[in-house]
Amino acid sequence: MKIEDFMLPCPSKKFLGIECFGCGAQRAIVMVFEGRFAEAFHMFPAVYTLLLFFGAVGINFIDKKRNYGNLIVFLAIINSIIMVIAYFYKHFFIYI
Repeated sequence: MKIEDFMLPCPSKKFLGIECFGCGAQRAIVMVFEGRFAEAFHMFPAVYTLLLFFGAVGINFIDKKRNYGNLIVFLAIINSIIMVIAYFYKHFFIYI
């Protein structure tokens, strides 16, 4: 049994045939945990900021004494910008 058997399919890609901004994120996270860092970045360039974001959210739940709201918002904005740029780069420059 492989971890890929438990990954969720992208509804946008499945029903519309169009990749969404987050397509490849699950596979990229698995690649990071397998140690394939360059492949993970190529698959989904926002994978590292996404992991930092999830880490900050996790720390926010554990450490109630400090406020990590500004850091979480900053990482969410950076992550969104990278996702949008990567999406348009992939669809308008690679597939031409």
